[in-house]
Amino acid sequence: MLIHELTPEECGEILTRTQLGRLGCARYDQPYIVPIHFSFDAEHNCVYAFSTIGQKIEWMRENPKVCLEVEDLVDKDHWSTVLVIGRYEEIDKSPQEAEARHRAERLFMQRREWWLPGAAKLESGEHHHIVVYRIQIDRMTGRRAARERQ
Repeated sequence: MLIHELTPEECGEILTRTQLGRLGCARYDQPYIVPIHFSFDAEHNCVYAFSTIGQKIEWMRENPKVCLEVEDLVDKDHWSTVLVIGRYEEIDKSPQEAEARHRAERLFMQRREWWLPGAAKLESGEHHHIVVYRIQIDRMTGRRAARERQ
């Protein structure tokens, strides 16, 4: 099996065509990893996502240093992974954030059923406030593995 480093362009290509990743955050030295749907904005070097307020939002508000792991799996011998290291930033409804919010919403709408699962109904039937956020990318790395088929 050969494993090689991905270029920033190859990492960006995987982020562009992928919509599901695992978000890592931490609080009080306790890590927390949760799957999220996201949209990559290559022009602004960030990832947009949204969620109702819960553990991950509360933890990221307290410690904005986060990571996002994305996989592109063909099979156990042919795969790529990208790791994004960055900072959580909420996008509020202020005039200063209007462009970012518009960009995020435009990217979200490119996905089928883009509002799921972030805005899905809860069993209790209650509605919660939606938080739109970005992960401003500080650095990203990636690897690809391939084994010749026999």
